[in-house]
Amino acid sequence: MAPAITLAAEAPKLSAANTGFMLICSALVLLMTPGLAFFYGGMVRVKSTLNMLMMSFISIGIVTILWVLYGFSMAFGTDSGSVVGWNSDWVGLSNIGLTELWDGYTIPIFVFMVFQLMFAIITPALISGALADRVKFTAWSLFVALWATVVYFPVAHWVWGAGGWAFELGVIDFAGGTAVHINAGAAALGVILVIGKRVGFKKDPMRPHSLPLVMLGAGLLWFGWFGFNAGSWLGNDDGVGALMFVNTQIATAAAMLAWLIYEKIRHGAFTTLGAASGAVAGLVAITPSGGAVSPVGAIAVGAIAGLLCAMAVGLKYKLGYDDSLDVVGVHLVGGVAGSLLIGFFASGKGQSEVQGLFYGGGLDQFWKQCAGVFAVLAYSLVASAVLAFLIDKTIGMRVSEDEEISGIDQAEHAETAYDFSGAGGGAARTAAPAPVADTASKKVDA
Repeated sequence: MAPAITLAAEAPKLSAANTGFMLICSALVLLMTPGLAFFYGGMVRVKSTLNMLMMSFISIGIVTILWVLYGFSMAFGTDSGSVVGWNSDWVGLSNIGLTELWDGYTIPIFVFMVFQLMFAIITPALISGALADRVKFTAWSLFVALWATVVYFPVAHWVWGAGGWAFELGVIDFAGGTAVHINAGAAALGVILVIGKRVGFKKDPMRPHSLPLVMLGAGLLWFGWFGFNAGSWLGNDDGVGALMFVNTQIATAAAMLAWLIYEKIRHGAFTTLGAASGAVAGLVAITPSGGAVSPVGAIAVGAIAGLLCAMAVGLKYKLGYDDSLDVVGVHLVGGVAGSLLIGFFASGKGQSEVQGLFYGGGLDQFWKQCAGVFAVLAYSLVASAVLAFLIDKTIGMRVSEDEEISGIDQAEHAETAYDFSGAGGGAARTAAPAPVADTASKKVDA
C-alpha cells in the first residue's frame, strides 16, 4: 500500500467578496463617529453643542494621520515584549503591496489597516462625552494625540496583536470590549478626576437640549455597529460573522428593554434618553462577547448590561465625579459586564470552543477575562489621568469659568449651533411689509 501523501495547506487567496464586505464595514464604523457626535451633541445644553460635535470630528483628523505614520505599526506590527508592536515597513504605510494579504486572511493589508483605523478613531471620541462643557479644544486635541499613542495603540496590540499578552493569554474580545469601551471609559474617569466638575454640577439643570438629535445619533450608532461587530471576523466564510451580526441586534434590543423597565420602576416613565442609552449599553456589552455566545446568551448579556448600566449612571451623583454624558456608566460598566459575562455564557459553538461556567467550562475563561479587563482598566485610568495632569499643568485643560458659563461654543469656536436671527427670526417678522401696489408695479416694470 502506497504511503499517504500529505498535501501542504493551500495559501489563502484574495477574496473580492470579503474585501468588498470589509470596505463596507470600514465605512459603517467611520459613520459611527459622526453618529456619536450627534448622540453627544443632543445630550448637552445648547451652548455646548458644536463643541461636542467638534470633539468627535477632530479625532477623525488626528488619529488618521497618527495611524498612518506609526499607529498601525505599533498596534499590529511584530511583537516586542508582548506589550507593543513595530514594523518599519508599515511606517507611513510604506512597502505594503496593494494585493499583499493580511496574515492568514483573504483581504489586503490595506483593508485590514483602514478597518482598524476606524476603531482607533472612535475610541478617544468616546471619552469626550465625559468632559462636556469645560475642556479647551486645543488641550483636547493634544490629549487625543497623546492618548492614542500612549494608551490606545499599545492596548490594541495587547488584545488583538499577535504576541500581545492578552491575546496570548486567551482573553476573548471579539470587537473591542476591552480595547475600546473599557479603555475609553476608564480614561474618561481618569481625566474627570483630574479636571474636576462643571460649574453648577448638581445645582443647575443640565438637561439634553435635543432628544431627537440624541435618537438620531443612537440610530446611526446602532446601524454602524453592525460593521463594527460583524466586520471584526474579517469575512464570513464560516458563519461566525453572521452570528455576531444577529447577536448584536438581539443584545441591543434586550438592553434597551431592560433599561426602560428599570427606568419605569425607578422613575415612573419610559424616556427617549433611556431608550437611546439602553441601546448603546447593549451594543457595548455584546461587542466583546457576541462571537462567543448563543442568541439566547445574547439576550442575557444585553439584559444584564442594560440593567447594570441604568443603575450605574446615578453613581456620579453619589460618588461626586462629574461624568457629563455617562461614559463611565455606559461604556466602562457595559464593557466590563460584556467582557466578564463571556466567562459564564460562552457556548463553545461560535468563534472558539471555549465554554463558560453555564456550559460546563468552569471558571477558567472567567479568570482570563478578569485579567484582561482589570489590566486595561488600571492602565488606561492611570495613564489618562497622568496625561490630563501634565496638559493641565502646561497649557491648561479647562476654559475659564466665565467662558464655561457663557458657553464653550462661542468661546472656543466663535459659533453657535442655532441662529435665530436670520430668515424667519424675530427681526424678519418685525419688518414692515412692502405696499401691495408698489410690489405689483415693480413686477410690471421688470
